[in-house]
Amino acid sequence: MIDPGFLDELDRFDTSLKRVSNAMLQGDQRSPDVGEGLTFSDHRRYTPGDDPRLIDWKAYARSEELFIKRFEAERNLTVHVLLDATASMAFGEGDLNKFDYGAKLGLGFCHLTAEDNNDFRFSLLGDMPDRIDTDASSRGEVLRLVDQLNETTPSGDGDITAALEEYANSIHSRSLVVVVSDLLFDPDDVAAGLTALARNDVVVAQVLTPEEIGPETTGDAIFEDPESDAVRRTYFGGTAARRYNDRLQSHLADLEERCQALAIDRELVDTGGDFFDTFADLWLGARLGDERRGRS
Repeated sequence: MIDPGFLDELDRFDTSLKRVSNAMLQGDQRSPDVGEGLTFSDHRRYTPGDDPRLIDWKAYARSEELFIKRFEAERNLTVHVLLDATASMAFGEGDLNKFDYGAKLGLGFCHLTAEDNNDFRFSLLGDMPDRIDTDASSRGEVLRLVDQLNETTPSGDGDITAALEEYANSIHSRSLVVVVSDLLFDPDDVAAGLTALARNDVVVAQVLTPEEIGPETTGDAIFEDPESDAVRRTYFGGTAARRYNDRLQSHLADLEERCQALAIDRELVDTGGDFFDTFADLWLGARLGDERRGRS
């Protein structure tokens, strides 16, 4: 289960993502003079965690409901989090669980994005993308997502190409896209999906457990495929262990080669590592991504 308390620890990170956006509605960061120099656009319902300075008290007097004023220049960046929710992501016990660890990475991006007064979107990837946020882009919305993700059970084998291509069609301005997955798909399928997103800034967090990266199992073992429920009993060690490691390293190298060709940042995430160290690496990579690409 995801404890929302981890969000408070993220407040020490610099929230600003200095990226280029070609969105039609460019904006300023939050300032003490809320709304100064901005054009009013519309309202949305207040969500706990929203800036109370944006509450329209005149609207409250008429309706006795809380609404937030939205301005055309209120936002200047959209961060899209795409979290793999296929069955293989359910692997790992406790804090090592890939889905929970990956969900926290995505939620961290959403939390800091909202703190910087920008928009986020959060979707689960299966055969198709499933958007689960409500377009609030606030701390309250992040907390709601924590509850929803705690009730989500990864399932199915998914279609990474179709899911990413479908989602890419929904992005209408240059954005930051954070893909969180174990990427246990054919590298060609992964590359095809990422190609559709490549007109945006893309960060890929490939999440694996310590057991997957370096299995310590030796002797007779039972292996279960979480996506097909197939079970195989075999001896693991020696030649079998070397063959597994060779195939894993080949798979990782293939993925890295394809991401480099697309100028996409890919980070291998070990769920046995310290979460905040891992998040710091991803967040810093997202902040500096444009600068690195500018030098290449």
